[in-house]
Amino acid sequence: MDRRTFLKGSAALGLAAPQIARPALAQGAKVLRFVPQANLANFDPIWGTQYVVRNAGTLVWDMLYGVDAQLKPQRQMVESEEVSGDKLTWTFRLRPGLKWHDGEPVLAKDVVASLTRWMARDPIGLMIRGIQDDLAAADDKTFQWRLKKPFPKLLYALGKTNAPMALMMPERIAKTDPFTQISEYVGSGPMKFVRNEWVPGARAVFETFTDYKPRDEPNSWLAGGKRMLVDRVEWVIMPDAATASAALQNGEVDWWENPISDLVPLLRKNSNLNVDIADPLGNVGSFRMNHLHPPFDNPKIRQAVMTAMSQEDYMRAIVGDDDSLWKKLPGFFTPGTPLYSEAGGGNVGKGDIKLGQKLLKEAGYKGEPVVCIVAQDQGITKAQGDITADLLKQMGFNVDFVATDWGTTGTRRASKAPPSQGGWNMFHTWHAGADCINPAGYPAVRASGDKAWFGWPNIPPVETAIAEWFDAADPAAEKAAIDKVNAAACEGVVYVPTGFFLGYQAWRKNVSGIVKGPIPFTWGVSKA
Repeated sequence: MDRRTFLKGSAALGLAAPQIARPALAQGAKVLRFVPQANLANFDPIWGTQYVVRNAGTLVWDMLYGVDAQLKPQRQMVESEEVSGDKLTWTFRLRPGLKWHDGEPVLAKDVVASLTRWMARDPIGLMIRGIQDDLAAADDKTFQWRLKKPFPKLLYALGKTNAPMALMMPERIAKTDPFTQISEYVGSGPMKFVRNEWVPGARAVFETFTDYKPRDEPNSWLAGGKRMLVDRVEWVIMPDAATASAALQNGEVDWWENPISDLVPLLRKNSNLNVDIADPLGNVGSFRMNHLHPPFDNPKIRQAVMTAMSQEDYMRAIVGDDDSLWKKLPGFFTPGTPLYSEAGGGNVGKGDIKLGQKLLKEAGYKGEPVVCIVAQDQGITKAQGDITADLLKQMGFNVDFVATDWGTTGTRRASKAPPSQGGWNMFHTWHAGADCINPAGYPAVRASGDKAWFGWPNIPPVETAIAEWFDAADPAAEKAAIDKVNAAACEGVVYVPTGFFLGYQAWRKNVSGIVKGPIPFTWGVSKA
């Protein structure tokens, strides 16, 4: 029996999921039970970039700005902003009544410390830091940002969806070294993290912050009024798809973030459930290589893998037989968006394994082990990892397949140590399509060496073209610059896109207010 058949059979039985002991709650308390994409193994939304951490972080920590469903930044914690005529000085004022979860007021000095920590880890933040003249609090509610050159996309940078997001923390927490995880989880967002109920691998709990003052506008993604309509959100960790399916069908959980496509026909037969595409902007699959160590420090070896890989194999492993859920992607930007490009992408996922073998031999591969870090508790990463193990062996690589969990992957991929000393050669992930519409919110396409995302590619033509995009005066110039980015990223193989795919979410019909987007937005969601 293959994996897909086993999962379908197990889910169809509707077996009850293991019950987790919960504390007694106040009578009438509304609890939303949510199955996230993975375990919340660590909880520092600035230290890393895992979506599961980001998603939890948006509940606890608020933002100065947030993008709406049209990807336009709107004020969130900010009441007003002013920019000087030369576009070099920005003055921001916080809206009144903002409080931290410990009851202390939110002050401008907290914002300055938070932005300083964020800039050290985020690629666009590093760009801003590079042109920063000064960032300081003018008074308790006002801070000023002085730049050496204009940065038109500043507000987008502060409100973007991709991790690390510019989430605000109290000064004492924000002063934690950016490369060390925080150990205190106090924010000013719509929910408080219940740390004493956090059981990594089993449960994470959030309770509504009664002193939170949402904006007056309707909510739209990260913008507008973040109104909590439930008292408590419980994340129930269920890495096994059949178990999660059974729990949703039996009413033990209310909302499943990412059901695998194989189980969608079964879920749709249940009259108590809704199933829909989670985000029409979809996802970009990623084969991420470490550019620091052999063999993938050699661009010709990276090109060999890119040429041999079949995107269809990867996409069918993720979404199954439904061709409407995926498409080939000869580049790095989201299909159907203005900057989508196929420039230079002729060999991306070409699926020519014989040519790949030839290129590998010509590149002088010396038989070094390829340490593949593959998370087994993520359906997307496991599916890709299984294809990769077979592909690399067929090509002639010496494969060291390390089956692990997503939390461990998130920690290990941050190591620059040699693979033989606890480092790695490749891992799989995916990027939300909302993050891949342009370089501003897309750290995975950056190629700035030590400042780049995990894998640390150093490909100057990519960075030069990205700089051209930031400086572009009009849409035509932006598109020309992105074509250069795409071609250079394909030539140097920043990473290999494994294809574009859509995913599902599923929820019980007594839950309303769930919207499509790159994050499971909990505000505005109610439960009858």
